[in-house]
Amino acid sequence: MVYTVTKLAKISGVSVRTLHWYDEIGLLKPAYYASNGYRHYEEEHLLILQQILFFRELGFELKLIQQLLGRGDFDKIVALSSHRQVLMKNLERTRKLIKTIDNTLEHLKGTKKMKESEIFSGFSKEKQAEFEKQLIDRFGEKVKASIAESHKNVKDWTKSDWEKSNKEFDQICQDMTKMIEKKIKASSQEVQRIIRRHYLWLKKYWTPTKESYSGHGQFIVESELKKVYESYHPQLPEFMAEAIQIFAEQELK
Repeated sequence: MVYTVTKLAKISGVSVRTLHWYDEIGLLKPAYYASNGYRHYEEEHLLILQQILFFRELGFELKLIQQLLGRGDFDKIVALSSHRQVLMKNLERTRKLIKTIDNTLEHLKGTKKMKESEIFSGFSKEKQAEFEKQLIDRFGEKVKASIAESHKNVKDWTKSDWEKSNKEFDQICQDMTKMIEKKIKASSQEVQRIIRRHYLWLKKYWTPTKESYSGHGQFIVESELKKVYESYHPQLPEFMAEAIQIFAEQELK
């Protein structure tokens, strides 16, 4: 069976824009191009896209995914078995976090008293360290200064400070989602005003430059941050990246 890019986007949940990007970088080339230039895919491409999505869920960057899929000894069955093991491990951690939420709810309602150690059950310092490693792997040693700056800036934040920041981020994502639903272009004044708010919000943590802010946009698309933005709208990560790129080019030095 042959699938158009629109049909593949619909059944996979991956945006047409992303599929075009995967084609451009050689990660997922279509089976062939029609005379009108339209892309057409076959079943083998669905399985490749599935592998890409599994690797993305596990936090792999696109360049590494491309290297893995391009290896002559790449085995889909072995890869799927490996994915399953990692996901089962993540599932166990998720269950611990859910249990922590349930215990905290009972604690707040006064029906159960939590021990201090239980309050932080399921949280992983290793996960935060892994996220910072992804930044360093992608942007090099120079990003360490921004990470240190971020740690310093939030060191004395109160619960109220974090709630205010989270609420601000939530509103930015909601407003950007409305722009997508209204089919407003990323280059429009309305979208760029929202991106300026995003830039100023991010600046509370570290100081983005033209290069680093543009890179942050791509990091949204290629890291676990994508899941956060996708929770608002499936197209939001790519839309944010495009709008950030425009803002960085026009507003930053």
